[in-house]
Amino acid sequence: MKTYAIKHFDQQFPSDDACLDFLFKSRYPKGVFCPNCQKVTNHYRIAKRKVYCCEFCGHTISPTAGTIFHKSDTPLRSWFHAIFLMASTKTGISAKQLQRELGVTYKTAWRMFKQVRKLMDENVNPLTGQVEVDETYIGGKHAGKRGRGASGKAVVMGMVEREGNAVAKVVPNVQKRTLLPMIAKHIAPPSTSTIFTDELASYNTVSTLGYAHEVVQHAAKEYVAGQAHVNTVESLWSTIKRGIDGVNHSVSPLYLQSYLDSYVYRYNHRKDETPLFVSLIERVCSTLK
Repeated sequence: MKTYAIKHFDQQFPSDDACLDFLFKSRYPKGVFCPNCQKVTNHYRIAKRKVYCCEFCGHTISPTAGTIFHKSDTPLRSWFHAIFLMASTKTGISAKQLQRELGVTYKTAWRMFKQVRKLMDENVNPLTGQVEVDETYIGGKHAGKRGRGASGKAVVMGMVEREGNAVAKVVPNVQKRTLLPMIAKHIAPPSTSTIFTDELASYNTVSTLGYAHEVVQHAAKEYVAGQAHVNTVESLWSTIKRGIDGVNHSVSPLYLQSYLDSYVYRYNHRKDETPLFVSLIERVCSTLK
């Protein structure tokens, strides 16, 4: 991945005007079709407003319309800076840190934080090839049972291609009737995929879906058996939990899926040549709220 440091950000986006001009050119690379003139016309920026005006009829368009910046009074450069900060580390940053870095209120920082996370929700289906499947529990420390069946924690199911993409979804439980449909939904047809799991009983009938299925016996302290292991997906769990514990400290179950989406997005784009900040800014121009 190419480096995109703060000096590059400052050079490319020194002001709100530079950010708005970038949005305009990115969203309308072939020019703006004016519905009044019924043709592509030149549009010029109206001073002190976030809109561009048709040179003939006065029709206006806003490059921020339909994006996460829509109707926001927060300076565009602050929004761009927030995206840069959230894309700069493997585990992201917290809304509290955004507040400190940008000099905005916590309410504003939280809204920006939430909206930028929406950019990281993408569909990478279907996974294919060698796919590891596992589940984990995310939540604060509680007295009593740990691991599977622990109370007060959210269940997350993960599916990870070896050397490829990942999917992580909050699920209500680890029962067969929950996990098997998720496998069928997110993993390519059986003829092209092999599934690796641990010995959880819910996975015992994966082969009835037609997939090749190999199992590693964790209860017997077996962590690799030939090609069978779930070390890749467990590495993803480690990154997510380190991020939540060290950066966010705790996450409400209501927002957990959006946090998972942000971690998985970073994971899936870890080998991209395009810097993560640049890919997110490009998604702004193609993703509605």
